[in-house]
Amino acid sequence: MTAPIAKLSFWGVRGSTPTVDPATWRFGGNTPCLELIAPDGTQFILDCGTGLRMLGSRWAAPNGEKNPETHIFVTHYHWDHIQGIPFFAPLYVENNEFHFYSFRSKFLGRDSLKQVFEAQMALPYFPVDLSAMNAKRKFKEVDGGDSFTIRDSKITARWLNHPQGCLGFRIETPAGTVAYATDNEPGDPKLEENLRELAEGADIFINDAQFTPEQLATTRKGWGHSSWREGVRVAREVGAKTLVLFHHDPDSTDRMVDSLLRQAREEFDSVFAASEGMVITLGGAGDGVQAHMPGTRTALRREAQFRAKVRGVTEGGKQFEEETMVRDLSLQGALISLENLPRLQSELQVTMEAPGTDGVQSMQLRGYVVRIDAGAEKGHSAVGVVFTD
Repeated sequence: MTAPIAKLSFWGVRGSTPTVDPATWRFGGNTPCLELIAPDGTQFILDCGTGLRMLGSRWAAPNGEKNPETHIFVTHYHWDHIQGIPFFAPLYVENNEFHFYSFRSKFLGRDSLKQVFEAQMALPYFPVDLSAMNAKRKFKEVDGGDSFTIRDSKITARWLNHPQGCLGFRIETPAGTVAYATDNEPGDPKLEENLRELAEGADIFINDAQFTPEQLATTRKGWGHSSWREGVRVAREVGAKTLVLFHHDPDSTDRMVDSLLRQAREEFDSVFAASEGMVITLGGAGDGVQAHMPGTRTALRREAQFRAKVRGVTEGGKQFEEETMVRDLSLQGALISLENLPRLQSELQVTMEAPGTDGVQSMQLRGYVVRIDAGAEKGHSAVGVVFTD
């Protein structure tokens, strides 16, 4: 029998406001939006930031059904989690049906999420009103203690510590469990217990990591966000298998996120920094979790012919050292052909030899593995590396 498989795609990973700074292109500048396809084909969308527009532009109807249904969970009503709604093209298609879930805000009262829809598209804020959306829309209020099922998946909602309220969601599928806990700050014992309940034994624990531990203790205290260190602490306490650092600060460059990821990996084995285009597969043969990282979107690569010595760690945890050729190079990364198969997100040390005015010179670089593809040569893999220093 075929093992059940779920696929989790990241369409927006930035917090607070979108960014278009070239220094943030690699991890991406769109605000929060994730898509989870359960083994039974049910499509879940988590949050409606600007990443929702990207999902809509590549829309595929779930299950190939004539009248597809999609379930959308909105954690809270801050702009960065709702601003993609007017630009989500499938909402304008008549045969689509969307079920929206969020909480009743004390500031908005009954039908809070529907009010958010209407307000975003009211004159003079948007050129067309809500009547232009032809898809069927149903709204359901959920509370922080609710649990319910959608086909083969169990959904659990819990309150998190964030200004004006925020819900975290746990989705348990036959292929594995995803805990989504964006926008939460440590410090409230009851709400921290809620966070632990969501993340308990999860295969994927997606946690807010907008600030550094130092910022969280000083200038950003009370802003409603967390850090990589808190995510590691909770993941370790509750036995979560993989931690994903999420909701990157708009002022955090790719290099800064690299640094946070490196620190987190020193204290927890399986950590990813969320990036646009990243896809995580749960279930299937072998490991319960597999991730495919997108290609970097910074500079155009150039063909190169540099001799190099590479040191790293294989998927099995074995140290290796290999001589090879670097054939594809950019200012921030390289594509390297290797016989050894390094672990995704593991660190590589690359020593390249390049001709200089005084003869052949060595250049030592350190980076981490962001993608692994089949190589052009038999028995080799094409390993994408992003340099951190």
